[in-house]
Amino acid sequence: QVQLVESGGGLVQAGGSLRLSCAASGRSFSPYRMGWFRQPPGKERVFVTSINWSGGRTHYADSVKGRFTISRDTVKNTVYLQMNSLEPEDTAVYYCAADAPPDNTFWYLPGAYDYWGQGTQVTVSS
Repeated sequence: QVQLVESGGGLVQAGGSLRLSCAASGRSFSPYRMGWFRQPPGKERVFVTSINWSGGRTHYADSVKGRFTISRDTVKNTVYLQMNSLEPEDTAVYYCAADAPPDNTFWYLPGAYDYWGQGTQVTVSS
């Protein structure tokens, strides 16, 4: 069984930065892809970014392009989300997710992911 634990959330002023981490554990952890999703208050969970575990290919939602950067450390089994130029609209619970092999066409949908973290709150004040 795979476990994902997020950390790094908090309260930040608009224009500030935060770095989220997601540490994975479990025997034979080898996802095809890791992703970050977020769920604003009263809204659905939506795709933020993803990274292929072996090749490092990334995808970003248009709303975060140029501001957020995803990266991974395959030795530490950890994925990171560097968030810069934060805006109040970025306020949400952020979830880390793992997509087990094989590749999934719908990598931008929550249903494509097999394992989820508990979420970490990010609040951006104006």
